[in-house]
Amino acid sequence: MGTISLEKRDSLYWLGRYTERVYTTLKAFYDYYDQMIDREADAYKNLCQRLDIPNIYESEEDFIHRFLFDSNDPNSIFTSLNRAYDNGILLRNEITSDSLAYLQMALDIYGASSHSDVPTMALLPVQDYLLAFWACMNDNVWDQRARSIIKCGRYVERLDLYFRLSFPTKDIERTLCKMTPRLKQ
Repeated sequence: MGTISLEKRDSLYWLGRYTERVYTTLKAFYDYYDQMIDREADAYKNLCQRLDIPNIYESEEDFIHRFLFDSNDPNSIFTSLNRAYDNGILLRNEITSDSLAYLQMALDIYGASSHSDVPTMALLPVQDYLLAFWACMNDNVWDQRARSIIKCGRYVERLDLYFRLSFPTKDIERTLCKMTPRLKQ
């Protein structure tokens, strides 16, 4: 095992952060989407506030489309998935083509979902592909230090989002327990 350059460390860390951002933000989006449908049309404003993103959206429909799919919105989930994929491309040798393929499939589904009549349903496989990416990456990344950097990024992002979105304390504690051993490597 050789040294890992600073550029590569940065890409590994942000690969972890962006993939977790997509996964957890989609999960939170579905909760707020249910609220918008059931009782509170402007629940998205609360999500924007919790995520500390500017509410640039003109309506509930505008939020749904732009927050999910707008490649020009730096806070959109689509933008985060593109950034994860870009980091994955740079790290193809470290994470393997098999792992990268799951990011590509998630991106393909994501792009096709923007034209769906029910994009929220069409996006469900994206979370499955991200879980498959994590499993494949865990199996295929032989360099323990590289794997730890990716997982540190993942857990830092998860903690950030869990705090912002007021996840239960037990979920935060579980994430801290997963992250702590990674910091020692």
